[in-house]
Amino acid sequence: MAVEKTFKVTSESGIHARPATTLVNKAGQFSAHIDLVHNEKTVNLKSIMGVMSLGIQQGSEITIKADGNDADEALSSLSELLKEEGLAE
Repeated sequence: MAVEKTFKVTSESGIHARPATTLVNKAGQFSAHIDLVHNEKTVNLKSIMGVMSLGIQQGSEITIKADGNDADEALSSLSELLKEEGLAE
């Protein structure tokens, strides 16, 4: 079952290398297919190069889409991470 959630990026430096790596590592813990959507461009959230290629700035809207057995768990875990790290809400 596919699930998705949209966030607003609150971090002053956007989602740059360090937080992108943290997100990619977290996404990699799940078997679900997880995409990150920004400005109508979709990348695999398990790919650091894909995430970095989006150039996500503060104030941007991002959507995380997960599809698979643990999609709900993956989405809630990533949501928590974005909030904990002060990246997005």
